[in-house]
Amino acid sequence: MNKRVLILDDDLDILQICTIVLKKKGFDVQTLTNSNQVVSQVQNYHPDVILMDNWIPGPGGIEATRLLKGDPDTHNIPVIFFSANSNVTQLAHEARADYFLQKPFDITELEGIVQMAITQGLTAE
Repeated sequence: MNKRVLILDDDLDILQICTIVLKKKGFDVQTLTNSNQVVSQVQNYHPDVILMDNWIPGPGGIEATRLLKGDPDTHNIPVIFFSANSNVTQLAHEARADYFLQKPFDITELEGIVQMAITQGLTAE
């Protein structure tokens, strides 16, 4: 079974680019344009890794990541916090994300960080 990636971002161009790139690498990809009911959305999809934008409608990326990390069913799923904010490292730390990716990013960076998050092991099982 292919590894699953859930991408939360309200920028449709980013969603499309990430989806194309990650599907070409063999991942199953699902996207969300808001962070409403993020825990139940994640529980329904069972992703192996999550890409979380900072500025997303709903509770927002920081709060959505904290909700996921605070839930016993979703806390082990790696979250890659990605943002165009210059302080993405600090934001990712505040959110309790496992990794971060600065926008704009290189396609190779995206592929690499998703693969690293999956292989380094916080598994969704």
